[in-house]
Amino acid sequence: MIRNLSKYNNLVIISIKNNAKSIAAVRRYSNQNYEQSRTKYDVVIAGGGMVGCTLACALGKMSLLSNLKVLLLEGSPDKPYQLPPEYSNRVVALSQNTKSLMSSLSVWQHLEKMRVNPVRHMQVWDACSDALISFSSADIMNDDVAYIVENDVLLHAVNTELKSNSVQNVDIVYGAKIVGYELPKTTSGNEECLVKMDDGKSYTCNLLIGADGAKSAVREAMGVQYVSWDYDHMGIVATLHLAEESENNMAWQRFLPTGPIALLPLDSTRSSLVWSTSPAHARELLKLPEESFVDALNDALWKQYPRNSAVDAATTWVASWLRRAGYQDGAARQLPPSVRAITPRSRAAFPFGFGHSTRYVAPGVALIGDAAHRVHPLAGQGVNLGFGDVRDLTSCLADALYAGLDINDPSWLSKYESTRQRHNVPTQLAIDALYRLYRADLPPLVLARSVGLQLTNALHPLKKFIISHATT
Repeated sequence: MIRNLSKYNNLVIISIKNNAKSIAAVRRYSNQNYEQSRTKYDVVIAGGGMVGCTLACALGKMSLLSNLKVLLLEGSPDKPYQLPPEYSNRVVALSQNTKSLMSSLSVWQHLEKMRVNPVRHMQVWDACSDALISFSSADIMNDDVAYIVENDVLLHAVNTELKSNSVQNVDIVYGAKIVGYELPKTTSGNEECLVKMDDGKSYTCNLLIGADGAKSAVREAMGVQYVSWDYDHMGIVATLHLAEESENNMAWQRFLPTGPIALLPLDSTRSSLVWSTSPAHARELLKLPEESFVDALNDALWKQYPRNSAVDAATTWVASWLRRAGYQDGAARQLPPSVRAITPRSRAAFPFGFGHSTRYVAPGVALIGDAAHRVHPLAGQGVNLGFGDVRDLTSCLADALYAGLDINDPSWLSKYESTRQRHNVPTQLAIDALYRLYRADLPPLVLARSVGLQLTNALHPLKKFIISHATT
């Protein structure tokens, strides 16, 4: 009896040992699978729009950064692209510095093979007075004022270079659905950022870049303060067909009492429209038949609005005084083109707003583009500010690596933040002030802005300073 019990006990002990081995094996297998699902990268970029893709391309092209293991997460699917015969209704105006950035990344050559149109002259004028300001290539050492390119074309050009053999260190996940982030709590550099995906996968990285737009989930995870407001204005966009063929290298912008209207040149017969107006008026314009919309558009460009006699007298005196003082008041006023038709189904509207993140960085995290700042498009600076972020971020990161610092070292992140905020914040505030100044039609404000426009147009050093700031 005792022998049989002893045998039974031995069997139990053996069984327990075997079960323990099985449990340990299961745990080891689970841990291996868990570790395999957490792929490690040096840098993860959340958001594959124009700015995010350009950053990924820069991290692959710069020699000091090309050894970094980079992951780009893009929510949209990867679709084949073919240049359509008609222009898109969403375009951007690229500055000279943005062109230099794109040229250094070999992206500009792809744009030239598709379509990009230079702006060599620009005229901005007030509908409530005779004041205007003009810019030309002569004001910036014979360089073009800007370059008009469609959003889709620019994104395709960047992606073409990003997927080329010249970029070897960037992985791209299309259709990526991010469900959450776990960010470092300290600046020690020992903690990593965790990016959780909806398919159960996750990615860890030393540096997370938020390039995920104005409603940035990365910024929200950082917990930083975001100052924002809506302008209660909508932007009507469309592709326009001009009444007459011309060289069409001038951009036009007229400040109406209801908001600015701008025509950006696309080719010899077409321009792109950006018309800022109230939501109610925008809805009316979208409902109009195409012929009626064209009539309303030409009316906005040519209509003579009520004038204040005191304002007219004051601006006439200022113009006369400037001529007597020997100041040239810029190029002669030119008449805007007439619009013949619009491309069918090209009309659309989107809201305008202001946004500014009080912090661009946190431990192991940095924001770029609309995730960090958002501006009214009246000055065409939104996307250029984002590309400026890319330029300065990669420069600071390259300096950090050259100095032997970690890529999440807080010193270089702070340098990036201070460099960009010194440029972005004044630009944002200036654009916001212009928007508010030109919305008012009170005679004292009309007089102030009209005289300011006249003086700026006459004082060429001031005008060059404005252009210089806009292109950096």
